[in-house]
Amino acid sequence: MPINSFENYPMSWKPSFSKEEKPIYKTIATQLESDIIEGVLLPGTKLPPQRELADYLDLNVSTISKAFKVCELKGLLSARVGSGTFVSYDALANAYLLEETKPKLIEMGATLPDNASFEPLMLQLKSMLREENYEKWFGYGRAGESLWQKEAALKLIERGGYQATADQILFATGAQNTIAAAIASLCSPGDRLGVDQHTYPGLKIVAAMLSVQLVPIRSVNNQMCPEALEDACKNEYIKGIYVIPDNHNPTACSMSEVNRKAIAKVAQKYNLFVLEDASYHLLAESPPTALAAFAPEQVIYIASLSKSIAPGLRMAYVAVPEQFKEQLSRALYNLNVSVSPLLSELAARTILSNEFELIIKNHQNQAIHRNRLVNHYLSEWTCLGANTSIFRWLFLPGNLSGAEFEKLAADRGVQVYAAERFAVGNSCPERAVRIAVCAMDKLEELEEGLRILNQLMCEVV
Repeated sequence: MPINSFENYPMSWKPSFSKEEKPIYKTIATQLESDIIEGVLLPGTKLPPQRELADYLDLNVSTISKAFKVCELKGLLSARVGSGTFVSYDALANAYLLEETKPKLIEMGATLPDNASFEPLMLQLKSMLREENYEKWFGYGRAGESLWQKEAALKLIERGGYQATADQILFATGAQNTIAAAIASLCSPGDRLGVDQHTYPGLKIVAAMLSVQLVPIRSVNNQMCPEALEDACKNEYIKGIYVIPDNHNPTACSMSEVNRKAIAKVAQKYNLFVLEDASYHLLAESPPTALAAFAPEQVIYIASLSKSIAPGLRMAYVAVPEQFKEQLSRALYNLNVSVSPLLSELAARTILSNEFELIIKNHQNQAIHRNRLVNHYLSEWTCLGANTSIFRWLFLPGNLSGAEFEKLAADRGVQVYAAERFAVGNSCPERAVRIAVCAMDKLEELEEGLRILNQLMCEVV
């Protein structure tokens, strides 16, 4: 029997289950997951201390610990040393942002660039397929063996603010593919990775699949705080961090050079690996120095082509420090066998051609033109993001949550994504939504979507 009487004791969770079902820790974990899904336990709820819950249930503390760990690895719980265990704010958030079928809404959710690159890519591809030995691009290949393809990678990476060397370069099937390979090769189940309080949902999916725990690092002025990062190194035992220094997804903010240097210094001091997602570097008219430049021996720099050129060009160039190269190279091979020779050839030719700078400039001009409309229609509201960004971070009035606003917008025919989708662990999501600027083909559709959002904002004040 329990030592203490809990009859009138204020516990946030008092599970009821049969001890006949074995193993008991799985039964408790199942009950906990069910109560979270059904809304019995709300996001942000602090669970009873493990020892108190064990006493209440007349079980060993280790049984409760194992049950909590099962739910923690599923992303349902977030534990912080000295603070306790909480129901994650993102426990029920849908992290799959790009729907399998195009929604019957004005698409202001998915972060897609405009189609300015489609014609140059089509012409380049037609030219390739007219060559005599075109069949070599439809078999297995060893992308990156030729020096000129690595030169294309170096040109793209340099354009994004980092000077890498040819022997550092690996090829991958996009940024998401690289993130998965990096975490799989550098982390073990149960390892902890530091991230911003709101972060890229694709990372959250990978971490959950690989049972890697994400630790939210406190932000100051929408930037990862170096002091908070050092605190996490000391107390949370994180193994590495994931950052998006430029046009951060979802907050559309960029990290200052001072902060990049400070984050790099902490990474060096604690020997952290750093995944620098440079997917949005080339959105800036003058890309700042990459974080990798300040800690090249710690940073894996990921330069994706999906946002800078075209989403269908599933390629990423990865500059990898020597200490991580063999592990990451092996993981990429195990995931992909090879990168598409057709896409790697098309990407390299496009980058080394005169079309590359024109494509980048056209993307920027389109984004600037569309952001003028955003600034016009949403002028009364706080909406973060540069004029070359393909998405913005819109703060909401009053006490309305992002999830509530997302639903209201969908009811009016506009798709936006709530902060809850991006929140990590016990980080309280901001009252904000991410709005895409370039996802829709027609400017008239963008204007209609902005009018609806502005009207909705006015109504909920």
